[in-house]
Amino acid sequence: MEHEPFMQAAIAEARQGLAEGGIPIGSVLVKQGAIVGRGHNRRVQRGSTVLHGEMDALEHTGRQPAAFYRDVVLYTTLSPCAMCSGAILLYKIPHVVIGEHRTFLGEEELLRSRGVCVDVLDHPECHQLMQHFIQSQPHLWGEDIGEPT
Repeated sequence: MEHEPFMQAAIAEARQGLAEGGIPIGSVLVKQGAIVGRGHNRRVQRGSTVLHGEMDALEHTGRQPAAFYRDVVLYTTLSPCAMCSGAILLYKIPHVVIGEHRTFLGEEELLRSRGVCVDVLDHPECHQLMQHFIQSQPHLWGEDIGEPT
């Protein structure tokens, strides 16, 4: 499967989140070559504790039986945190494609240890988007990852 079109869709979600005043992390879920869910970090916009990009994409996929996720690929612009990795494991999503993990290294080893295929693209656009955001909004970044700035 060609990753770039789906990563570009995740990046578009991240840019949408930034335009809304939020944190620029986006995600899409792909099943049989088609996007079935998309989302972006909406913690700021919705006053939410849990709406990271991956969680928002799962939410927008709608209620599905667990078997639905067995052949889904999750694309995310940034390495998934413990919460989002837990959802990946809960629904047994077999493949995660990450835009970058230099800014934040999430639970990739946990995912791999549980049999999830994890690909890291080191996508320059994902990295630049996060670096610019962190420089301009360090307090929001610290709030999102649970670290004081």
